[in-house]
Amino acid sequence: MSAANKVLNSEPTELDLQIAQALVDLESTSELKAALRPLQFKSARELEVSGGKKAVVIFVPVPALGAVHKIQQRLTRELEKKFSDRDVIFLAERRILAKPGRRSRLTQKRPRSRTLTAVHEKILEDLVFPTEIVGKRVRYLVGGNKIQKVILDSKDAAAVDNKLESFQSVYQKLTGKQVVFEVQGDAY
Repeated sequence: MSAANKVLNSEPTELDLQIAQALVDLESTSELKAALRPLQFKSARELEVSGGKKAVVIFVPVPALGAVHKIQQRLTRELEKKFSDRDVIFLAERRILAKPGRRSRLTQKRPRSRTLTAVHEKILEDLVFPTEIVGKRVRYLVGGNKIQKVILDSKDAAAVDNKLESFQSVYQKLTGKQVVFEVQGDAY
């Protein structure tokens, strides 16, 4: 499969083509060949993270997310080797439907999975995927702002510690919400 066929976008960007080529190269050289062959993605974005570091967010279709999760740890490691000093993050391409108003012509009820809250929760889960979210706290500041504190499982602390800033920055850019990630301590 060629690199252009890996991208489900009609007008792929330069970054999309670079990632597609990296996937094709991995498919031809690694033992992940069977898992990588059907893998396609919608688009990719490069986001700035604090300290001059960058993160590459790869959006995949929601039905393909399960297949990506099976090989995500190894695939992320291989792509981070190819794209040095960039964190690679896989997210599902989810759609938020507007809240139906009075004059709405929709006859169907809006599914819960298409609400803003549900989509933001799923983005949070996809963002930290191999790690489980153990707890969430919301802290209200004096000015009315909120900061959500997300506590991650301590068993994956070594793999996740260096990506916490990337997670925070990517979630902030995609949703507009402030979040702080912490790894669960032994005393918790």
